[in-house]
Amino acid sequence: MSGAETKLRRQFAALPFTVGSDGDVRILLVTSRGTGRWVLPKGWPNAADATNADTARREAFEEAGIHGDIVGLKEVGAYRYEQVGKDGVAATCRVGVFPLRVSGLAKTWPEKGQRVLRWCTPKQGARLVQEPELAALLSGFKAPGEF
Repeated sequence: MSGAETKLRRQFAALPFTVGSDGDVRILLVTSRGTGRWVLPKGWPNAADATNADTARREAFEEAGIHGDIVGLKEVGAYRYEQVGKDGVAATCRVGVFPLRVSGLAKTWPEKGQRVLRWCTPKQGARLVQEPELAALLSGFKAPGEF
């Protein structure tokens, strides 16, 4: 597919994390519904989202039942991946990533039963994901300071 046929789309993801009493950072990955790859909860903005960070927080709840707060309003990084739509047209997706400090997990959420959740260290997460830019972002992730 030529570059002229490729669209650039924007999505936003949450990078859910906790910090243990020992100071160790853990992140939460989910599987994608289509391929079962390990990913961050991510998705498309909609009219109800006031900010890109709101999109990330909403997707974290819909895909993984995550309650928590986005730390700051700036992305901690971004990555790209290729997606082929139902129409067969390839789109390059740029995913802006926002850190989300997890305060709890819901008992039910919209996509419960459609995905698997996994807590891991950032370095373990980097080995699980397929996108090189996401792996680099995860391997260097440090929990942001208090907000």
